Formats: sequence, C-alpha cells, structure tokens
Amino acid sequence: AMVFPFSGNHYVKFYWGTEEILMPVYTTTKEAVAKHPNVSVFINFASFRSVYETSMEAMNYSNIKTLGIIAEGVPEQQTRELIKTAEAKGVGMVGPATVGGIKPGCLRIGNTGGMLDNIVMSRLYRPGSVAYVSKSGGMSNELNNIVCRNSDGVYEGVAIGGDRYPGSRFLDHFLRYQDSDAKMLLLLGEVGGCDEYDLIDAVKSGRITKPIVAWCVGT
Repeated sequence: AMVFPFSGNHYVKFYWGTEEILMPVYTTTKEAVAKHPNVSVFINFASFRSVYETSMEAMNYSNIKTLGIIAEGVPEQQTRELIKTAEAKGVGMVGPATVGGIKPGCLRIGNTGGMLDNIVMSRLYRPGSVAYVSKSGGMSNELNNIVCRNSDGVYEGVAIGGDRYPGSRFLDHFLRYQDSDAKMLLLLGEVGGCDEYDLIDAVKSGRITKPIVAWCVGT
C-alpha cells in the first residue's frame, strides 16, 4: 500500500511480469496499517522536511520491523533520535541518504538496481552468491553490474547511505549475511568513519568466516 497525504482513497496501477496489480493509496499511515495489519516494511520517500515525523509515527506500530529512509539532508540530531527509537523498538533501519537495497527474486527497497533494463542486464531478477554493503548508492548500482559480470550474481545488496550516522552499519548486515546462503561478501566503503575496523575485528574474532573483498574509495 502507499501513503500520500494529498490524495488518497484510490488505486495506482503497477505491473508484475505480465499481470496488472492495483495498489491502494491512503492519506495516513494509521489507515494504511489498519487496512494492512500484516505489513512489516515501511519505505519512506518523504523529503528531509517531514521524514523525521513520518518515520517516528511509523515506528509506533508494532508490526513495522524494517524502515527505509531515502531522503538526504536529514539533520544529524533527528537521525540520532530515529536510530535510538529504532534500536529501542527492534526496528531495522536503512538510511538516511540511501537508494535502498535489493534481494534479487524477492524484494527491492527504494531505487536500488535502477530502471528495468539495468535490473535485467545485472541479472537482479534471480539470486546469486555475492552479498554486498555499500555506502554509496550510485556505486551500488555499479557493483550490481560488476558482480553479475564476474560471478553468478548478487544474493543481496544494501546501500547504507553516506551520512555521518547511518541507521545500520556494515557489521549489522554482514552478520546477517554470515547466517545466509551467500557464499562471498563484498564491502564498498568511503573515506571517514571507523565501521570498517569493526568488520575486521569480527573477522579476527571468528564472528564472520565467509570470504570478504573490501574497498574504500575516495581521497
């Protein structure tokens, strides 16, 4: 379902393969959650002006377990409060400043993977063996392309965003990948921060045993 405060109570047409799907549109998150009690993922495309209030509201509903925040420019104080709330409520958070994530053949959060032609070219319609985490959204799409040309494709990919306080860190996702069917892990970092060191410590301590390729770009 979609939430659009300025125009609700109608349907939007999407295509899934050759089938048409009508997605309901509501004016409030409260109404959407009430009509769809099994929903567990909330992807917030609101701008930095309203993303804090709408994300905090979404986390008030116990069935919301994953939150994706696409907006850039979210004030750091608000981001830290969002992260604190998400941790207290057990909500997994991706972003802010992210294009989202993708699990081929299953789920796409945000705009990861680009347009349909790029999804097909990068073989993001079925799972591969390589799981990656990237700070850069644009470079995550390039990773999809590189991985598909040099392996059997992407198992799962997440862009955590390049802000100072990301809602989830490299280690959070790599620990998930450790317990998944992914055969190889890939990290694309950027200059600044120390999250990469936490991953190194996890490898040294044996928490992560799968092979990892890591590259930090920037000057």
